[in-house]
Formats: sequence, structure tokens, C-alpha cells
Amino acid sequence: MDPGAGIVEQTPPPVKSNGQMRKSDKLRQVLSKHPDEKHLVVLQDFPDPDALSAAWSYGLICRQFDIECVNVYAGTLSHQENIALVRLTGLPAQRWNLQTEQRDLSGFHGAVFLDNQGTTSQITRLVKQAKLPVIAVVDHHAPQEDLAPQFSDIRTTCGATATMFVQYFQEGLLSLDATDPNHVKVATALMHGLRSETHQLMQAKEEDFLAAAYLARFYDPKLLEAILQTARSRRVMDVIERALKNRIVKNSFSVSGVGYLRYEDRDAIPQAADFLITEENIHTAVVYGIVRTEDEREMVSGSLRTNKLTLDPDEFIKKTFGHDADGRFFGGGRVRAGGFEIPVGFLAGSSENSAFNQLKWEVFDAQIKQKLNRLITDDEEDD
Repeated sequence: MDPGAGIVEQTPPPVKSNGQMRKSDKLRQVLSKHPDEKHLVVLQDFPDPDALSAAWSYGLICRQFDIECVNVYAGTLSHQENIALVRLTGLPAQRWNLQTEQRDLSGFHGAVFLDNQGTTSQITRLVKQAKLPVIAVVDHHAPQEDLAPQFSDIRTTCGATATMFVQYFQEGLLSLDATDPNHVKVATALMHGLRSETHQLMQAKEEDFLAAAYLARFYDPKLLEAILQTARSRRVMDVIERALKNRIVKNSFSVSGVGYLRYEDRDAIPQAADFLITEENIHTAVVYGIVRTEDEREMVSGSLRTNKLTLDPDEFIKKTFGHDADGRFFGGGRVRAGGFEIPVGFLAGSSENSAFNQLKWEVFDAQIKQKLNRLITDDEEDD
């Protein structure tokens, strides 16, 4: 156990000048009620640096309360920078392949959702089936109100969930030590999460800059540089090439369908969107494809990137694609970025008949373009 680990001494909770308790103190209060427990930390199926660094930070905070944390995701790490982050720092996160493995949650006392609110993880279904209490939700995306946590901190005013955890540190939930190798790695992961989520700080808000300034005392610039210099794989480059070839430009929107992708290559879609948004006279890029899992399930997965200040990605995606029969939206977003996943359903699964596969893609491609075109046309009229 790390020095200083153990139950945190209880003190009267500080309050803000307006009489409201700080979020960090509310979290301290909640965690103090769960000593010697084991928490399942649920990340989105395709965790990004923001989610991964938040999970590591939460685990370090929980050690002080003798709470064990297991960080899990049901998808895959396919983005080369995410793979490098986990490998180079030893960041604790494990994949649960729900298609091939049965998972028993009876050993856990509660679940925690970080950088997501349950709608982007297959593990949420298991949590609900096991009736596992939700201890905490910490996220910077728009509220989805799908969970009933004991502690909730959802702030769209922050550019990253990493920023929120840095604030917890600054407010006393954990004192970073520049001589502790683990703390240095966590600070480096948080800096990476913060930078990537705010487009290298170009879309950062005041809280994000303050968080980055704090992390500057602790993070390892050389380690971060090694993570950022990881080369794109050939498969990612192939998807970017397809996105360029297939793109349709209308009213400064660039829309591109890239066909079928393997599950492990799903992160090539947001990378292609990042690339298309750099084209001259383009303010918004949408890239999508049909992602096929190991058990033959399929989903239309897409990413949106925008530089247009008046376009709200969360509102745009929800208005475009709507929700399922349970009222759960197929996607959402934050400032300048968003994503969506729509189950293919009955038509899912590969076929030996290549003509059938092509026909299926053409149907979904046309439907996505049709839905996008309605709002793209409306956008032009609003201008």
C-alpha cells in the first residue's frame, strides 16, 4: 500500500462562500461510507485518454479509503496513442470481451462511470442486471439522466473529465508528489487526456488551462512526447484514404461513409473526421462506417468534428439520429465533437454474398446521408 493510504480522517466538510459544499468534498463524503469495498469503474467501449486518466486518478483517490478499483471497458483500444498511453505508463485497465466471456459482478460492491454516463458501454447492462449500486458518475458531457448515482458531477463547463479530477486533487482529495513515479505517470496521463479532449488546448476553457498549469509541476514531458509520436497504423491510413475518396461536400460540411470496419479499427473513424476537418472551407466533418464485432453484431458508428461556433454537436446528433424505443439517444457530443452508434439489428452479420454486403452498406449509407442532409440544408437556411 502506498504511504499515507488508509481511511481518510474525517473533518467537517468545507463549504463555498455561497454555502454550497464543493463537489470534491461531496465525493469525499460518499467514499468515506464505502471503506474496504471493491468498485467496478466502467469506461466507454472505446476509452480515450480522458477516460483512462480519470479512471487512474479515481483509483488513486480510492486507495486512501481502502477501496479497490477495477477499470474495465468492453470494446477495444484501437487508437495508437491510447495503446501507447497504456503500455508506456502501465495504466491499469482491462478489457472485458462480453461476446466470449461470462462476467460475474457479485464480487463488486458498486459501479462508477467516468467520462460517460452508461450509454456508451455494453457493461452498463450487466451493472443493471446485477442491481449494482452506482457510487459515482463524473463526466463533462451533456447530462443523460440514465443512472441514479450516490455522487454526480456532470459539468459541461469543463473541456475534459481530466480537468475535473485535477480540481479534486487541488482541493485536497489527493496531493500529487513529483518524486512519486506513479504520480508523475498519472499527471502525464491527465495532461494527455486534457490536451486531446480540448484539441491541444485550442478549445480549452479557463478551468482547463488552470488544470494544465497545475499538472505542469508533475508531468513528464518526454513520456508525453513518446505517447504523442506514435505512428498511425496502415489500417488507419487506409480508412482516412477511404474517407477522402468518398467524401461529399455541401454547405461547408464534409460527409463520408467508409464502409465496413473491423471492431478493433473503430478508432480510425474519429481520426478520419479529424483529418477531413482540416480541409479548406470545411467547418464540419462527419465520418461513419459499419463496425462488425467478433460475434457478428454490427453497428453504424460515426464521429463528428466541427469548427463552427454556432453548431452544437450534442444537439445536432440527437436531432439527426433520434433515440431508440427506450428513449436512449443513439449519440451525443460536447464542444466541437460528437459521436453516434446505431445498431444494425436484424440485418447484422456478414454474408458470403458480396453483393448482399454491398447492398446493405448502400442502404445504411443512403439513410445516414438522408438524415444528415436535412439538417445540413436547414443549417444553410439559418445562415
